[in-house]
Amino acid sequence: MTKRITVVPASGRAVPDPEAGDLLPVEGREVIDGAWWRRRLADGDITIKASKPPTTKAPAANPEEGK
Repeated sequence: MTKRITVVPASGRAVPDPEAGDLLPVEGREVIDGAWWRRRLADGDITIKASKPPTTKAPAANPEEGK
């Protein structure tokens, strides 16, 4: 399985997306993690948008309940 990341252009930057054939939109785009995007990251052209995995934990019980 190929790892995918969500990349967002740095403020004031126009970054080409070689796969889509256009510029990376301001809101970002999910792309295949590879050398092209890692180089853009190293150059400061993009940032990687952190994705929060869904949580499966139940909310903590309130210790004040039941008093």
